[in-house]
Amino acid sequence: MDDVRQISKELDGHYLEDLSVGMTASYAKTVTEADIVLYAGISGDTNPVHLNQEYASGTMFQGRIAHGMLTAGFISAVLGTKLPGPGCIYMSQSLKFKAPVRIGDTVTARATVTEIIAEKRRVVMRTVCSTGDTVVLEGEALLMVPSRG
Repeated sequence: MDDVRQISKELDGHYLEDLSVGMTASYAKTVTEADIVLYAGISGDTNPVHLNQEYASGTMFQGRIAHGMLTAGFISAVLGTKLPGPGCIYMSQSLKFKAPVRIGDTVTARATVTEIIAEKRRVVMRTVCSTGDTVVLEGEALLMVPSRG
């Protein structure tokens, strides 16, 4: 039984009472050719700007770019595994796509607690994805977070 409690404890994220405004966490991932191809297959988004270099070189991006929602998925990784972590429920997300992500770019997704609505067990988080000093995506997430009470 102690093993079960230990595993459960390792899978639990932060409780609402553990959070404070300003807390932050991040996740970084280098985008690969495989990531883009697999995402296209899973999502059904086979837009040639993501998959066809010849087509994409004639666009404003002058080459292939990663799916915006693939990049946004890295925010989900932060929220679901780090802060608040396992147990939280994603309720909404606003997104503003600011710059393209290309194969080989390392994207860092960062989430920061900006507001805690204790009576509703909700947390508002600022979400930003960047490659180096370039912000590629920004937005705001609303989450339901478990309470100890």
